[in-house]
Amino acid sequence: MRLLLDLGNTRLKWAMHRDDAWLAHGAVAWDEDVAARLARDWAGLLAPRAAFGASVVEPAREALLERSVAATFGLQPGWLRTPAAACGVRNAYAEPQRLGVDRFLTMVAAHADGLGACVLAGVGTALTLDALAADGRHLGGLIAPGPRLMRQSLLGATAQVRPEREGAIVELADNTADAVASGCWQAAAALIERFVAQAEARLGGAPVLMLGGGDAAPLAALLSRPARFSHDGVLRGLAVWAQTQTGPAVIS
Repeated sequence: MRLLLDLGNTRLKWAMHRDDAWLAHGAVAWDEDVAARLARDWAGLLAPRAAFGASVVEPAREALLERSVAATFGLQPGWLRTPAAACGVRNAYAEPQRLGVDRFLTMVAAHADGLGACVLAGVGTALTLDALAADGRHLGGLIAPGPRLMRQSLLGATAQVRPEREGAIVELADNTADAVASGCWQAAAALIERFVAQAEARLGGAPVLMLGGGDAAPLAALLSRPARFSHDGVLRGLAVWAQTQTGPAVIS
């Protein structure tokens, strides 16, 4: 059994995984008392033989998780840093480590699932897009603000745009709140559709569009093309990668 850790911008997710089975899982927001919450959630669980993590956050938060894992299970997590290639996926970046490990692992999960040619869209704090060929070649991708961050950035950079409510997503807005919300969400949807259209020629046909992240569902409703949902793509990709690793990392 392995403990898998996904340290994202908004929260961390964890799971206990053995073979093809998910035995336990949970999530903690960074604005919570992370150490106390993990101590409660992990109390009584069988100890894993190894721990592996993927992180897009600063070293201080990684160190916090290392202390929690050590205190509960006596293990030192092994952190995956984005490689040039692994598990059948080949990174398009000339400097492989600069590709977010979350994006790489989502591609590993998609390739392991046998999706064929696909576009992977992560809709969270950032909107990430990656094109993956059926043979595991990463063709490259894009990064933009997610729709909520886009809205926050607009409000923070303007003096007169001050909606009093969140706003609804409509085709043509007749008030500022709806105009801001609709513009940001529709911009994200338009970028996804443009990326898929451009990737289609290089992928040799219409790719499968996979949406993941906390805002995947509301964005899917705005798309004119079909999409599937990818749940916990980072953890699933990490599970595939972890199965290639041998031996525990025990703190003496």
